[in-house]
Amino acid sequence: MMQSSPLNARRAIIWIGRLVLAGIFIYAGYAKLTMGMHPRPPMGVALSFFALQVDSYQILPTLGVNFVAHTLPFAEIILGLLLLLGVGLRIWATLVTVIMLGFFAAVVRSYALGLQINCGCFASPEPLTLKTVFRRSKRFSATALSSPSPSS
Repeated sequence: MMQSSPLNARRAIIWIGRLVLAGIFIYAGYAKLTMGMHPRPPMGVALSFFALQVDSYQILPTLGVNFVAHTLPFAEIILGLLLLLGVGLRIWATLVTVIMLGFFAAVVRSYALGLQINCGCFASPEPLTLKTVFRRSKRFSATALSSPSPSS
């Protein structure tokens, strides 16, 4: 049986980063399903509203927009829970990093095209600005840095 190495600063930072990312992903998925409202609107209404936000990025065809809008909130919650559990961590951390890279690329592309849209990240009406792009770049960097390496 392999023994785990003792807790050091690097492992602590990765562990904290993993918990923060898990929380962000769980909250992001939940916010998309509730639209930030209490009581929660019907699921169909929330998913249709999110589909409008996905479509505003002007990247995917209608079928792709509907697929993303109906699967992404649930995938974010599941990935957040898997990060919390720590089972198969390298796989889920890599997938989260790829998803965050996709989000970041979509935000940068939309900003570069001058699209006047809402980010849609946490179901809040946040306009896409340079501040949003920088905040997304920080989140992506944190995701990439907190992903465990093969030696950890």
